[in-house]
Amino acid sequence: MRPLTGHDILAGMYSDVLDLREFYRSSTGQVVRRLIRRRIRELWPDLAGQRVLGIGYATPYLTMFQEEAERVMAVMPASQGVIAWPPEGPGRVTLADEAELPFPDMSIDRVLLVHGLECTEELRPLMREIWRVMAGGGRLIAVVPNRRGIWARSDRTPFGLGSPFSPSQLRGTLKANMFVPEREDCALFLPPTRLRFLLASAPAVEEVGHRWFRAFAGVHMVEASKQIYANPARAKVRERQRVLSPQAQPAFGRVAAERKQTQGK
Repeated sequence: MRPLTGHDILAGMYSDVLDLREFYRSSTGQVVRRLIRRRIRELWPDLAGQRVLGIGYATPYLTMFQEEAERVMAVMPASQGVIAWPPEGPGRVTLADEAELPFPDMSIDRVLLVHGLECTEELRPLMREIWRVMAGGGRLIAVVPNRRGIWARSDRTPFGLGSPFSPSQLRGTLKANMFVPEREDCALFLPPTRLRFLLASAPAVEEVGHRWFRAFAGVHMVEASKQIYANPARAKVRERQRVLSPQAQPAFGRVAAERKQTQGK
């Protein structure tokens, strides 16, 4: 099966950031966060000293890295909107054009892409920007709704928006955009529900589904490395317009300053 391109994706439609926040505050969203975070943590057990960037609406999954990573930051697309994060302390989130990330080349070690790939109208520019900002030994985890899963068929959750991917389509998309798929995993075998007794059974259902019914998971995720022998410099270099929230400027400004110091040595 050929990889998806930007023309293959249906008209992108991001959830409003307030709807995303309310979903993750709900009992269903809290269970979803725990189940997906578990799989992400298994792929990334230790990020000590790493610079971590979340793109899309990744903040529910970034909190677990705050105490160990050198820096944790988030970018939310302009069409989605932005809310302050974390709730306390300096802001670490910014609103930006997904095709113009406000970071220097090779300045990020880990990129977590959640609620982004399936909704973007600029798939290739987004992936090229992620490639640009990732360090040579960096890693990307893309979390997307599984085309065969029931979560992609329910518009009551954010996983029902945009265009879902099959595992082969996700791998093909990464390969077509200069990434090398390394490892895969999946999550969400419980159907979308608000019933408390079903949510309470989620861990047991997850174990059975992960062992025997992986093809029907609600989300699929792939960890990929940067294809370092590719040449992304064919596109014209243009001045990028940074759109930073005032709270985020100190944290994001330090990334650029430190990068300049490193280049000057």
